[in-house]
Amino acid sequence: MDNKFRKSLKFSFSIAVITFVLAAIFSIISSSVMSGVVWIIGLLIVLIIVFIGVIFDMFGIAATAASEPPFHAMAAEKVPGAKEALILVRNADRFASFCNDVIGDISGIVSGTASAVVVIQIANMLGHSDGSSMQITLSVLLTSVVAALTVGGKAVGKYFAVHSSTKIIFIAARIIAWIEANLKIKILASAAKTTRKSR
Repeated sequence: MDNKFRKSLKFSFSIAVITFVLAAIFSIISSSVMSGVVWIIGLLIVLIIVFIGVIFDMFGIAATAASEPPFHAMAAEKVPGAKEALILVRNADRFASFCNDVIGDISGIVSGTASAVVVIQIANMLGHSDGSSMQITLSVLLTSVVAALTVGGKAVGKYFAVHSSTKIIFIAARIIAWIEANLKIKILASAAKTTRKSR
């Protein structure tokens, strides 16, 4: 029990560090990009960030809903991505934590920050100063739209994640397999070692 608790604390600390680093990187990139574009492009960037959060939320839920047998059959036939899919399903808790908590939460924070920049850009374009009633109205309106798209998108994503978990995880696994093969970035190396040790 103590060993499992220590592993859980170690993983939680790792996730916290990764979240800190990724949040800083995404915030810097989004702020830099947003400051140099017109408001319509900024709004498009906000929608893309929301879309990324929805997709990763769907991946995380699909991992917890998927089962191993379909991927065992694919792995036996040496289908590309099947091995990675098995690793994702066997480490569903960690994969879901990364997708839902790390990427999902970062997307929510960054989209909120980016929305604020878009509001300021629109307000300046319309000739309204900071703190004006127009800027406040725009802020409330855009924040509400982003929240509605995020929640609504995740609701739809959850439906597909539960009912098409095998297909979704296989898509994620194929993407990871391609990245590992072509970009030489080891994404599932540590997870694979953990899985083998547990067996």
